[in-house]
Amino acid sequence: MNVLVTGGAGFIGRWVVKRLLEDGHQVWVLDDLSNGRRENIADLESHPGFRAFVHGDIKDEGTLEELFRNQFSICYHLGASINVQDSIDDPRTAFNNDTVGTFYVLEQCRKHNVKMVFMSTCMVYDRCTDEKGITEEHPIKPASPYAGAKIAGENMVLSYYFAYGLPTVVIRPFNTYGPFQKTGGEGGVVAVFLKRKLSGETLNIYGDGTQTRDLLYVEDCARFVVQAGYSDAVNGHIVNAGLGRDISINDLALMIVQDPKSIQHVEHIHPQSEIQKLLCNYEKATRLLGWKPEVTLEEGIRRTEEWIASTNLI
Repeated sequence: MNVLVTGGAGFIGRWVVKRLLEDGHQVWVLDDLSNGRRENIADLESHPGFRAFVHGDIKDEGTLEELFRNQFSICYHLGASINVQDSIDDPRTAFNNDTVGTFYVLEQCRKHNVKMVFMSTCMVYDRCTDEKGITEEHPIKPASPYAGAKIAGENMVLSYYFAYGLPTVVIRPFNTYGPFQKTGGEGGVVAVFLKRKLSGETLNIYGDGTQTRDLLYVEDCARFVVQAGYSDAVNGHIVNAGLGRDISINDLALMIVQDPKSIQHVEHIHPQSEIQKLLCNYEKATRLLGWKPEVTLEEGIRRTEEWIASTNLI
């Protein structure tokens, strides 16, 4: 198939592109490099199935019209603003990228009858209150403009399924980590902690550290994302993916450094948008896609640390 990946030079996007190429598809990548890095896909661009990297913006309708002449079968829409604090500081950019930009991509999918897989986020959910985990029917709570813009995007994506019969699916991966994730302030907690450990720095925990996260290894996530595009069973659905195990940030820090003296608690930068407990119930993904995670948290952390230690890219 001909496939478009928006945000394909980003952390998760890079692994989605790799998976699609391995599955034998022709892949185009659209990315404005505001979050992504060209280096993320440098080793993939020589693959015979890699057709083009387009440095462009999902809000540029001319760029999209030109791209969609390639008769795509699927559009994996991962291009987005992704940082909660950035969305609080600058809600306009988050809304324009995550809601308006999604609308522009959707319009091209409708015009050319291209399936859209929309990458949403677990950050749309209210805190978990059930040890069975968060299902897709769990209450949502837009605790940040990022979450609000993603919910708006989700609703537009699903509206095109119901109004036009366009095949669309909303996917909500939980906190994803692994090689190629940024290790600076805008990176995920695992990457940030590992980088600080390897640099001999103290691990800083926002707030009291009792907040929990369900951490999904990136190759498991990419497999889920790609599979959602292949299957008609999930069209018109919202589908979660996670490890099905949560861990407190305090316990995660200890798992990584094994030394309480190397950990300190600092004032939370956005306590109003913190979600105290995130735990994924991925039964629907198993039922509809046959998907389940394969990489344990311990193994995923080991692989990620090995990658960070081996590269000066980030």
